Amino acid sequence: MLREFVDNCRFARRIAIALAGIGISPNLLSLLSFGCAMLAGLFFFFAGNSPYFNYRNFNLLLFLAGVFVCLNALLDALDGVLARETGNASKKGDFLDHVIDRYSDVFVIGGIILGGYVNPRWEIGLVAIIGVLLSSYMGTQAQAVGLSRVYGGLIGRADRLLIIIVATFLSLIYPYPIPASGPLSFSFLGWTLVLFAILCNATALQRFFYAWRRI
Repeated sequence: MLREFVDNCRFARRIAIALAGIGISPNLLSLLSFGCAMLAGLFFFFAGNSPYFNYRNFNLLLFLAGVFVCLNALLDALDGVLARETGNASKKGDFLDHVIDRYSDVFVIGGIILGGYVNPRWEIGLVAIIGVLLSSYMGTQAQAVGLSRVYGGLIGRADRLLIIIVATFLSLIYPYPIPASGPLSFSFLGWTLVLFAILCNATALQRFFYAWRRI
């Protein structure tokens, strides 16, 4: 989906070539993307708990969270493009990239959960993060049993990051729950976790059955 667009984007390849020209390696981009994910998760947490910590500028904290998610998405997209453009693609780099992606997912989504955006239904966040991790696992596990890696399904990592970015900046415009009251009354970020709980687990099942049929 969105991943295929980035991989085939000429502009992304030009940026990758420019980065290679100043000595930036794919592994360094992967590590920088992880740093951005950590900061994004922390800012989601502090923004959501700003009244408790007596932080007055909720908007600034949430804005910074959105900026660092954007940077995480950009750097994560560029590390693979850079590796291919420079001929530096390797098993170690691929392994590092996937490990960092999973930790990044946990930091970003964990920050949203712990920030209270889906309170009091924290179990929705738990189901969401399970779906995120399992959908990624199914894709790589197919490769582990001798198939090609599976990226298909309803939603991939690039799609998730885009949804989080949009929900974050919508929350800056309208930070209130939708609907205003009720057992399922969440902000845009809370509804993002609801969406992930459904779509990511559905994607995991899609990838499982796709691989099962091919084995």
